[in-house]
Amino acid sequence: MVSSRSTRFLFTMALAGVAASQAPVLAQALEVPAPSVKARVEQRVGVTDFSVDYSSPAVRGRTIWGGLVPYDQLWRTGANASTKLTSSRDFSFGDTKVPAGTYALFTIPGASSWTVILNSNTTLNGTNGYDAKTDVARVTVKPQAAGPRERLTFLFSDTTDDASRLDLEWEKVRISVPIKTDTQAQVRAGIDQSLADAWRPHYTAGRYLLDSGGDLDTALQYLDKSIEIKGTWWNHWYRAQVLAKKGRSADAIAAAGKAQELGKGDDIFEQFFKADVQKAVDGWKKGKA
Repeated sequence: MVSSRSTRFLFTMALAGVAASQAPVLAQALEVPAPSVKARVEQRVGVTDFSVDYSSPAVRGRTIWGGLVPYDQLWRTGANASTKLTSSRDFSFGDTKVPAGTYALFTIPGASSWTVILNSNTTLNGTNGYDAKTDVARVTVKPQAAGPRERLTFLFSDTTDDASRLDLEWEKVRISVPIKTDTQAQVRAGIDQSLADAWRPHYTAGRYLLDSGGDLDTALQYLDKSIEIKGTWWNHWYRAQVLAKKGRSADAIAAAGKAQELGKGDDIFEQFFKADVQKAVDGWKKGKA
């Protein structure tokens, strides 16, 4: 028979075991504020999407300019990992044209002027390993007086359809870099692309009717309309298959021949369709003989 003292001992040990098993879970759940919090700001300019990802240190009563952040020295412009500017399309940073992509943002603060830098190496943690040879843009700007701001903050201002300003504010200083996009050219390119692809909806409709056993006459109408907009090997090949199903072998062979002509040099056609098209043509010719 187990004594009451033994029972209490076993119960106490069991509770200790449960507490020990839960300790890592409780420790993992504990979060405290970071000294330099993660931050992100986004802005659409015309049809271009910009974002800045950074860590935001606080003043905390310290002397920032010429103190915590020395003048005339390269600065990561934030804390922790490098600050990153991302653009979905080509743009101008100051007067320098920059391809779409993600760039590390550095600065060289000065008492009377700053240099703002975009660099293609986004893997740096701080400035160690920085190489000016991988800079893609440098802009010189003058610092301005601003209202007190405890945490370093990036923001976009004065945004229009084709321009904005990327501002940095911290303590009582603001710097601002003009950003431009050629929105009209980008929209025109989008219009041209949309018109160039206008054949696709009719082709897709015709292909669906063929593959699903739908109305072949309607499928042929859709494919003819697609070819009228822009003839491709895709719409000619599916037109050939519709014609073959309708018993029009000669027309199917001619349509497949057009697909073969337009498909020359196209990787998808050459790798995945060329042999099947030729096999179909050979079969239609035999059936016609």
